[in-house]
Formats: sequence, C-alpha cells, structure tokens
Amino acid sequence: MIVYINGRFRQQPLTGIQRYASQIVLALDALVAEGATAATCRLLLPPGAPRLPLRAIEQVEHGRLHGHLWEQLEFARAARDGVALSLAASGPFRHPAHVAVIHDAAIYRLPGNYARRYVLLHRLIDRALAHSATIATVSNFSRGELVRWLGLDAAGIVVAPNSAEHLVTAADERIFAKLGLAADRPFFVTLGSQTHSKNLQLPVTAMAAMPATAQLVMVGQVDPGVYALRAAQPPRQVILAGRLSDHEIVALLRRARALIFPSLYEGFGIPPLEAFGNDCPVLASDIAPIREVCGDAAAYFDPHDRDALIALMRTALADTGDWRAERTAHGRERVGHFSWTRSAGTLLAACADAAVRAGRA
Repeated sequence: MIVYINGRFRQQPLTGIQRYASQIVLALDALVAEGATAATCRLLLPPGAPRLPLRAIEQVEHGRLHGHLWEQLEFARAARDGVALSLAASGPFRHPAHVAVIHDAAIYRLPGNYARRYVLLHRLIDRALAHSATIATVSNFSRGELVRWLGLDAAGIVVAPNSAEHLVTAADERIFAKLGLAADRPFFVTLGSQTHSKNLQLPVTAMAAMPATAQLVMVGQVDPGVYALRAAQPPRQVILAGRLSDHEIVALLRRARALIFPSLYEGFGIPPLEAFGNDCPVLASDIAPIREVCGDAAAYFDPHDRDALIALMRTALADTGDWRAERTAHGRERVGHFSWTRSAGTLLAACADAAVRAGRA
C-alpha cells in the first residue's frame, strides 16, 4: 500500500488543524522508520512548501499550482495509484481511495466566525468528501456533529484524536523577562487565536476581580483594541504575548497558576492536554468536547458565567500546594490516554481499509 499524504497544510498558518497534521505525519514517519508498518508513505507538497524533519517518509514537491487547485488537480493526479490521506479538513473530491480528516462542525455551528465565502466553500468540500471519502475526525463529540450536519453513519467515521507529546520539551525561561513577568507575581495563561468561539473576553473581564498583583498572559493572535480596551481592569494586568515558540509556552505553563480555556465550541481542544503535560492546572469551560478530552482532570465552569470562573481563579491564587498537586496528578494521568502514534496507526488502518475497498491493497 502506498499512502500519499496531502501536504497542502504545510503552506497554511499554524493552528490546531495544522498542528494535528504535522504531528500525525511525524508519528507516521516514526512508524515507518521503526519498521512498524509495511505501508509506503510519501508526503506530497505544493511548490515552495516548507518540509518537515522526517527520517523515513519521502517528501516530494509536486506541480505548479497552489491552494485548492493544487489539491483537487495536481495532488489528486499524483496520488491516483495509491491511497490519499488528507489531514487538514480538505482534500480532493474525486479519489477512489481517500481518507479525509474533518476536525469539527464549526462552520455549521458558528458560521459568523468565518467569511461567507469560506463557509460556502468548506460546506461544499465537506459534503463532497462525505460522499467520496472515508471520513475521520478527532473526537466522539465531533463524530456526532458530523453525523448531524453531514448525514453520515457514525459507524463509518474513524476517530483519531489529538495528543500533546509535542509540547513536552525544554522551557525557554527568557520569556519571563521578555514579557516583564516578575517571579513574585502570579499569572494565568490562555492559549488560542482571537475568534468568538474561544471566548477570550471572559477571562479578561474576570481579571477585574483579581488582586492587582495577578496577571493574565494571552498567547495567540489577539487584538488589543478588542481585549484590552473593553476590559474593566488596568491594562497592565493583561499581557498580550502574541505567538510564542513551543519552548516559551512550556515555560509559561510550568509556572502559571492555571491555564484558562473558556471556549464555547471545540472539536477537541489541544491546550488543556498541553497544560496537563507540563503540570499546569486547567480551568476549562464545561462543554461536551472538553469534558471528553479532560475527564476529571480539569476544574470546570460555565463559559457564560464570569462569577464561576472568578471563583476558580481565586482558588488557584489562594492555593498553597495541595490543590495544584491534586489537579496535576489527575492531569498527568489524563494525558496518557492520548498518543500521536496511536492516532497515526488508526489512520493507517483506515487507509488500509480504503485500499481494500478500492482494490489497491
């Protein structure tokens, strides 16, 4: 079996979807290098796409087009003699042996978060893939969402979750000086881009009820005009860190009082697992996908209830060690339920099934 991996994600900005795709490819590469699979994998890349640090999977730059045209025409043509694996919520419509990962149903649940053209295009893509490919997703919650919105049979949807091993790495503690974080001042962290569904305004407004010494570090692309100016607390309590390296994020998580994850909607939600892997307590919104990921390891609050979040933040600030120890012990246990290697193996098995159905085994 030859598995052609759709490398279009390598030309896209890094979000959770692109993180997933990269980590799955790295895990597949390890399986191939270790002889744990008989499949031949090849990463096909659009022209100029950056390469991944792979040991065993061949990376091939192919074609002259970009974006959806590259995917629908040049990738599909190059992958015609094998199985196509698309990991980033898109893929060729016409391929007889195709496994495509659709991460969530956000464009149906929260269409206002996206440009109208984007919503219409991806609804078309989703429906085309639903009729032509084996669909995979990242959680049981998302499987239910795809059943509802795309009319799929749940039994036919493969679940290959995210994981967090990628963020178990060395800490770059220079970030504290870079952000002006004093050693004696407690702080919370949020990880996430600025969209309505991330609900980042909630922890910002909750900071108004915190002691003046407490701070909130917001990692990700945020707009100061939206978050700092609307907040009812001095701007100095909120630090807009922008995008940071994994090493810098690790340093923040290991010292933070807690990660605050207030999302209104997720297909999975990687940041809580990243926090668990770095012994950081998690205050998380009480919604189904986050419950599925975090189990009893997170402390939950209603994402519409500012006072509930404030109460948990005060608990974290008042802690003398016992609360954190209990939360991190649960977190370490929870993160062990997820593995990029297992998810890569699940997707390889789906590819093998697709190859058999298409007569390409």
